[in-house]
Amino acid sequence: MSERTAERLAIVRERIADAARASGRSPDAVTLVAVTKYVGIEETAALVAAGCHDLGESRPQTLWEKASALADHEVRWHLIGHLQRNKIRRTLPLLSLVHSADSVRLIEALNDEAQAIGRVIPILLEVNTSGEAAKHGFQPSELEPLLPTLSKYDHLSVRGLMTMAAREGGLDVAQRNFASLRELRDRLLPNCPEQISLQELSMGMSGDYETAIREGATIVRVGSALFEDE
Repeated sequence: MSERTAERLAIVRERIADAARASGRSPDAVTLVAVTKYVGIEETAALVAAGCHDLGESRPQTLWEKASALADHEVRWHLIGHLQRNKIRRTLPLLSLVHSADSVRLIEALNDEAQAIGRVIPILLEVNTSGEAAKHGFQPSELEPLLPTLSKYDHLSVRGLMTMAAREGGLDVAQRNFASLRELRDRLLPNCPEQISLQELSMGMSGDYETAIREGATIVRVGSALFEDE
């Protein structure tokens, strides 16, 4: 398992590097977050042993379990799915980055708990660029008036934006969704409060991460490509 996992990881990293160079950027400009939500602890540990230390989970309960099992490993945990407020207290101390800050109520709750534990928590603002009703996230039009209000949450560090491509439509639609996030970020930057950073763009998964990189992704969230043979 470890050998095959290392081979798949190397292939994904090579494809990330190629896509980054094609977009005129260094491969180091793109962070790979390995999404481990569909695999067990053994497969997750094999990935860490192969050198991938940024791991993403969408369900807090699964993250708790794996973080406990891999407590002796060097892991930076990313919460990439919707976080219910009643799960914040147990989840937040484990996290390096919250990708899915998708409402003001959640942001307020995150800040309160971060203050309680004496940490400043990095977050990304989730934006619904596809317009799908089932997806969480802010509407693009909500971001400009929201940004100036975020400075009051002094235990959160806004690092950028996150989106998920539409379920239907293939790479053409995904490309438009990713371009929309980048263009939104670029429109916001001139008037962005100095305490807020929009440097990070988390977008792209196993089926479209190369497209996302070409549109400016700095973080890609890859799961099945690391665990399944093509």
